[in-house]
Amino acid sequence: MFEPFQRAFILEDLPESQAWLSRALGQAFPGIAIASAYSLAEAREQLAAGIDADIALIDLGLPDGSGVDFIEALKQARPDTLIVVSSIYDDDAHVFPALRAGAGGYLLKDQPVHVIVQALQGIAGGHPPLSPAIARRMLGFFQPAEPAPVARPQLTDREVEVLRLIAKGMTQSECARLLGLSSHTVVGYVKDIYRKLDVCSRAEAALVARDMGLV
Repeated sequence: MFEPFQRAFILEDLPESQAWLSRALGQAFPGIAIASAYSLAEAREQLAAGIDADIALIDLGLPDGSGVDFIEALKQARPDTLIVVSSIYDDDAHVFPALRAGAGGYLLKDQPVHVIVQALQGIAGGHPPLSPAIARRMLGFFQPAEPAPVARPQLTDREVEVLRLIAKGMTQSECARLLGLSSHTVVGYVKDIYRKLDVCSRAEAALVARDMGLV
Protein backbone atom coordinates (compact mmCIF):
# COMPACT_ATOMS: atom_id res chain seq x y z
CA MET A 1 0.00 0.00 0.00
CA PHE A 2 1.31 3.43 -0.96
CA GLU A 3 2.22 5.70 1.94
CA PRO A 4 1.84 9.41 1.04
CA PHE A 5 5.15 11.19 0.68
CA GLN A 6 5.89 13.50 3.61
CA ARG A 7 9.38 14.83 2.76
CA ALA A 8 10.86 15.96 -0.55
CA PHE A 9 14.16 17.28 -1.83
CA ILE A 10 14.70 19.43 -4.94
CA LEU A 11 18.03 19.99 -6.69
CA GLU A 12 17.49 22.79 -9.23
CA ASP A 13 19.67 25.83 -9.95
CA LEU A 14 16.98 28.14 -11.40
CA PRO A 15 14.79 29.80 -8.72
CA GLU A 16 11.76 29.98 -11.01
CA SER A 17 11.95 26.26 -11.84
CA GLN A 18 12.53 25.39 -8.20
CA ALA A 19 9.43 27.39 -7.25
CA TRP A 20 7.09 25.63 -9.67
CA LEU A 21 8.51 22.21 -8.82
CA SER A 22 7.76 22.98 -5.17
CA ARG A 23 4.26 24.03 -6.19
CA ALA A 24 3.76 20.78 -8.11
CA LEU A 25 4.92 18.70 -5.14
CA GLY A 26 2.63 20.63 -2.80
CA GLN A 27 -0.36 20.05 -5.05
CA ALA A 28 0.44 16.37 -5.56
CA PHE A 29 1.18 15.70 -1.87
CA PRO A 30 -0.50 18.34 0.34
CA GLY A 31 1.50 19.18 3.44
CA ILE A 32 4.77 17.72 2.14
CA ALA A 33 7.94 19.27 3.65
CA ILE A 34 10.42 20.40 0.99
CA ALA A 35 14.18 20.93 1.26
CA SER A 36 16.20 22.21 -1.67
CA ALA A 37 19.62 22.99 -3.12
CA TYR A 38 20.74 25.22 -5.98
CA SER A 39 24.01 23.48 -6.85
CA LEU A 40 25.69 20.08 -6.83
CA ALA A 41 28.06 21.20 -4.06
CA GLU A 42 25.18 22.38 -1.86
CA ALA A 43 23.28 19.14 -2.46
CA ARG A 44 26.31 17.08 -1.49
CA GLU A 45 26.65 19.07 1.72
CA GLN A 46 23.04 18.35 2.59
CA LEU A 47 23.48 14.68 1.72
CA ALA A 48 26.48 14.48 4.06
CA ALA A 49 24.39 16.10 6.78
CA GLY A 50 21.68 13.48 6.27
CA ILE A 51 18.98 14.16 3.68
CA ASP A 52 15.68 12.62 4.77
CA ALA A 53 13.42 12.54 1.72
CA ASP A 54 10.76 10.19 0.37
CA ILE A 55 11.03 11.71 -3.10
CA ALA A 56 13.73 13.80 -4.80
CA LEU A 57 13.43 15.88 -7.97
CA ILE A 58 16.86 16.27 -9.58
CA ASP A 59 17.90 18.55 -12.43
CA LEU A 60 20.74 17.28 -14.63
CA GLY A 61 22.28 20.47 -16.04
CA LEU A 62 23.77 22.14 -12.97
CA PRO A 63 26.33 24.99 -12.94
CA ASP A 64 28.94 22.87 -11.15
CA GLY A 65 28.37 19.41 -12.56
CA SER A 66 25.87 16.77 -13.61
CA GLY A 67 22.86 15.75 -11.55
CA VAL A 68 23.63 12.15 -12.53
CA ASP A 69 26.53 12.18 -10.07
CA PHE A 70 24.20 13.20 -7.27
CA ILE A 71 21.61 10.59 -8.26
CA GLU A 72 24.25 7.89 -7.79
CA ALA A 73 25.29 9.26 -4.40
CA LEU A 74 21.71 9.72 -3.18
CA LYS A 75 20.68 6.26 -4.33
CA GLN A 76 23.56 4.73 -2.41
CA ALA A 77 22.89 6.74 0.76
CA ARG A 78 19.07 6.64 0.61
CA PRO A 79 18.01 3.59 -1.45
CA ASP A 80 14.35 4.02 -0.46
CA THR A 81 14.11 7.56 -1.86
CA LEU A 82 12.23 7.78 -5.14
CA ILE A 83 14.49 9.81 -7.43
CA VAL A 84 12.80 11.61 -10.31
CA VAL A 85 14.72 13.61 -12.89
CA SER A 86 13.26 17.01 -13.81
CA SER A 87 15.04 18.24 -16.93
CA ILE A 88 14.60 19.90 -20.32
CA TYR A 89 16.74 17.20 -21.96
CA ASP A 90 15.04 14.16 -23.51
CA ASP A 91 17.91 12.62 -25.48
CA ASP A 92 19.64 9.27 -24.91
CA ALA A 93 22.78 10.94 -23.56
CA HIS A 94 20.79 12.31 -20.60
CA VAL A 95 17.91 9.86 -20.15
CA PHE A 96 19.73 6.55 -19.94
CA PRO A 97 22.68 7.58 -17.72
CA ALA A 98 20.18 9.05 -15.24
CA LEU A 99 18.07 5.90 -15.21
CA ARG A 100 21.14 3.70 -14.86
CA ALA A 101 22.33 5.84 -11.95
CA GLY A 102 19.14 5.07 -10.04
CA ALA A 103 16.40 7.46 -11.19
CA GLY A 104 12.94 5.93 -10.95
CA GLY A 105 11.24 8.57 -13.09
CA TYR A 106 11.95 11.29 -15.63
CA LEU A 107 9.80 14.39 -16.14
CA LEU A 108 10.35 17.16 -18.68
CA LYS A 109 10.22 20.72 -17.37
CA ASP A 110 8.56 22.12 -20.47
CA GLN A 111 5.26 20.55 -19.42
CA PRO A 112 2.51 22.49 -17.60
CA VAL A 113 2.46 22.22 -13.81
CA HIS A 114 -0.81 20.26 -13.81
CA VAL A 115 0.76 17.57 -16.01
CA ILE A 116 3.66 17.21 -13.57
CA VAL A 117 1.17 17.01 -10.69
CA GLN A 118 -0.76 14.24 -12.44
CA ALA A 119 2.45 12.30 -13.07
CA LEU A 120 3.45 12.57 -9.40
CA GLN A 121 -0.01 11.58 -8.20
CA GLY A 122 0.14 8.52 -10.44
CA ILE A 123 2.89 7.11 -8.22
CA ALA A 124 0.19 6.08 -5.74
CA GLY A 125 -1.34 3.85 -8.42
CA GLY A 126 1.98 2.26 -9.26
CA HIS A 127 2.64 4.34 -12.38
CA PRO A 128 6.26 5.46 -12.85
CA PRO A 129 6.51 9.25 -13.26
CA LEU A 130 7.57 9.40 -16.91
CA SER A 131 6.82 12.12 -19.42
CA PRO A 132 5.33 10.67 -22.64
CA ALA A 133 8.37 11.81 -24.64
CA ILE A 134 10.65 9.88 -22.28
CA ALA A 135 8.52 6.75 -22.53
CA ARG A 136 8.75 7.00 -26.32
CA ARG A 137 12.49 7.54 -26.05
CA MET A 138 12.84 4.36 -23.97
CA LEU A 139 10.79 2.36 -26.49
CA GLY A 140 12.74 3.89 -29.36
CA PHE A 141 15.97 2.66 -27.81
CA PHE A 142 15.17 -0.79 -29.23
CA GLN A 143 14.33 0.52 -32.71
CA PRO A 144 16.81 0.96 -35.61
CA ALA A 145 18.86 4.14 -35.45
CA GLU A 146 17.51 7.16 -37.30
CA PRO A 147 19.47 8.66 -40.21
CA ALA A 148 21.97 11.36 -39.34
CA PRO A 149 20.39 14.84 -39.34
CA VAL A 150 21.03 17.19 -42.22
CA ALA A 151 23.07 20.38 -41.79
CA ARG A 152 21.22 23.09 -39.86
CA PRO A 153 20.68 26.64 -41.15
CA GLN A 154 22.81 29.46 -39.81
CA LEU A 155 21.35 31.50 -36.92
CA THR A 156 21.87 35.21 -36.43
CA ASP A 157 23.88 36.43 -33.43
CA ARG A 158 20.69 37.48 -31.63
CA GLU A 159 19.03 34.13 -32.32
CA VAL A 160 22.08 32.38 -30.88
CA GLU A 161 21.77 34.50 -27.72
CA VAL A 162 18.09 33.59 -27.34
CA LEU A 163 18.77 29.91 -28.03
CA ARG A 164 21.51 29.82 -25.41
CA LEU A 165 19.19 31.27 -22.76
CA ILE A 166 16.19 29.03 -23.46
CA ALA A 167 18.54 26.03 -23.52
CA LYS A 168 19.53 26.93 -19.96
CA GLY A 169 15.89 26.63 -18.94
CA MET A 170 14.98 30.32 -18.91
CA THR A 171 11.48 31.43 -19.85
CA GLN A 172 10.81 33.77 -22.73
CA SER A 173 10.02 36.58 -20.29
CA GLU A 174 13.38 36.04 -18.56
CA CYS A 175 15.13 36.13 -21.95
CA ALA A 176 13.41 39.40 -22.77
CA ARG A 177 14.50 40.94 -19.46
CA LEU A 178 18.13 39.81 -19.77
CA LEU A 179 18.46 40.91 -23.40
CA GLY A 180 16.56 44.17 -22.95
CA LEU A 181 13.91 43.16 -25.47
CA SER A 182 10.12 43.02 -25.43
CA SER A 183 8.42 39.67 -24.83
CA HIS A 184 6.82 39.99 -28.28
CA THR A 185 10.24 40.33 -29.91
CA VAL A 186 11.61 37.28 -28.08
CA VAL A 187 8.58 35.23 -29.10
CA GLY A 188 9.37 36.13 -32.71
CA TYR A 189 13.00 35.06 -32.30
CA VAL A 190 11.94 31.74 -30.76
CA LYS A 191 9.58 31.04 -33.66
CA ASP A 192 12.36 31.79 -36.15
CA ILE A 193 14.78 29.57 -34.21
CA TYR A 194 12.33 26.66 -34.16
CA ARG A 195 11.67 27.08 -37.89
CA LYS A 196 15.35 27.26 -38.83
CA LEU A 197 16.33 24.30 -36.63
CA ASP A 198 13.23 22.30 -37.61
CA VAL A 199 12.28 21.68 -33.97
CA CYS A 200 8.98 22.10 -32.14
CA SER A 201 9.88 22.21 -28.44
CA ARG A 202 12.31 23.80 -26.01
CA ALA A 203 13.76 20.36 -25.23
CA GLU A 204 14.64 19.77 -28.89
CA ALA A 205 16.09 23.27 -29.19
CA ALA A 206 18.20 22.65 -26.08
CA LEU A 207 19.69 19.53 -27.65
CA VAL A 208 20.67 21.49 -30.74
CA ALA A 209 22.20 24.20 -28.53
CA ARG A 210 24.23 21.53 -26.77
CA ASP A 211 25.44 20.11 -30.10
CA MET A 212 26.43 23.64 -31.12
CA GLY A 213 28.45 24.02 -27.92
CA LEU A 214 26.25 26.82 -26.56
CA VAL A 215 25.55 25.13 -23.19
